[in-house]
Amino acid sequence: MNKPVDVVLIGGGIMSATLGTLLKQLEPDWDIHVYERLDAAALESSNAWNNAGTGHAALCELNYTPEKSDGSIEISSAVKVNEQFQVSRQFWAHLVSERLLPDPASFINPVPHMSFVWGERNVAYLKARYEALKDHPLFAGMEYSEDADVIRSWAPVLIPGRKKSQPIAATRIASGTDVDFGALTRELLGYLEQNGATLHYEKRVTNLKKLRDGTWRVSLRNELGLTPGDVTARFVFVGAGGSALNLLQKSGIREIRGYGGFPVSGEFLRTDDPAVVARHSAKVYGKAAVGSPPMSVPHLDTRVVDGTASLMFGPYAGFSPKFLKSGSWFDLFASIRWHNLVPMIAAGVSNLSLVGYLVGQLLARPATKFEALRDFFPDADPKDWYKITAGQRVQVIKKDKKKLGVLQFGTEVVAAKDGSIAGLLGASPGASTAVPIMLGLLETCFPDRMKQWTPALKRMVPSFGTTLSDDPATAQRVLAQTAETLKLAG
Repeated sequence: MNKPVDVVLIGGGIMSATLGTLLKQLEPDWDIHVYERLDAAALESSNAWNNAGTGHAALCELNYTPEKSDGSIEISSAVKVNEQFQVSRQFWAHLVSERLLPDPASFINPVPHMSFVWGERNVAYLKARYEALKDHPLFAGMEYSEDADVIRSWAPVLIPGRKKSQPIAATRIASGTDVDFGALTRELLGYLEQNGATLHYEKRVTNLKKLRDGTWRVSLRNELGLTPGDVTARFVFVGAGGSALNLLQKSGIREIRGYGGFPVSGEFLRTDDPAVVARHSAKVYGKAAVGSPPMSVPHLDTRVVDGTASLMFGPYAGFSPKFLKSGSWFDLFASIRWHNLVPMIAAGVSNLSLVGYLVGQLLARPATKFEALRDFFPDADPKDWYKITAGQRVQVIKKDKKKLGVLQFGTEVVAAKDGSIAGLLGASPGASTAVPIMLGLLETCFPDRMKQWTPALKRMVPSFGTTLSDDPATAQRVLAQTAETLKLAG
């Protein structure tokens, strides 16, 4: 049998690239192999045009700040997501300062983050949200206005063509960012390859089997040509996006029992017209319609990809049983097991509003969909925009306390009890929070090494082991330092 490699990473996306880079920094001599079934890295959810690239920090995404029954605003989720994004920024800044990543403008750029609403009730909500967040150290610099002239100075396209009698409000944080996770993934994998890791493309992982000595046999198949043979590994990470559920099921670990997945596809409208793009430089998030799911929050985004700005609006939800854009039409059905059948049925029954929303989106005419853009950009011209298909998302279904099933919006690490294998399930805000998610995975899977690794982790992520929001002075210093290193200041 071949000598086991130290680490096998399945999937060439941001999660595998992040975990591999962390491990290479911590254990330079470890033998790391990356297996990707497509012919290049970051072609699925990590691809720049398969996600909004917001750099999720909850600065503008209103679904992270729900209104409670008494009218107050719950900010705990927003603070948590922002904390996580700051961890990712610290790690990227470390790699830039060590010259392990190139010019940060290749993957992260300053783009203001805004929330924009209309209607008296929504204006009242946004004002209450602003009051709840404005003094928090992680949301410093948030501005609020109900004045059309002020809002127009922030985002000119939002105002022309709008009724003057319509109540409107907006918040703005100038320190927001746009992140090209595809470029970042490729750069991280490039660092890994330059430092001894082996990248394998067009190699599909078909099975995972635990061997008696505690290692894992990873069965492989060439997408083109003959079967290349198996590889054994001491540790396996399944970062294969929608394929992660199926591979973890094949591994046979008990921890995956009860988990299912619900696939959701999406579409965006995009324009590259320089005259249109020049009129808008912000990520503007609105409020989801009543009864619609969190992933449906409409937003008009500036995107910077390969140094060129474009605008993107959406999402428009769709449905496909595929778990990846390049997946199989049988993915959903192949994921059904005896242990997740009840949770999947229960989640479906309790989310009939989601089903209704998806049906409505699928039946909506193009003209109706374009009117949603005009809610943000009243004088938008259909001839300037074209449709693109976003990445395929698989939302987590898991057992709840009643042993039935719940549809979970977010990400979740599933790891074997012995820590020899782990995988990531779920979607947004995954990419933006890749670093803290992978740091949590290290604590779960390598608990005996954490004491040894902690000094290095603190150099890479100065706030590691602490909470920035508990120390305003430290939060201000860390945010300023990462902004300067990543060329976001000024």
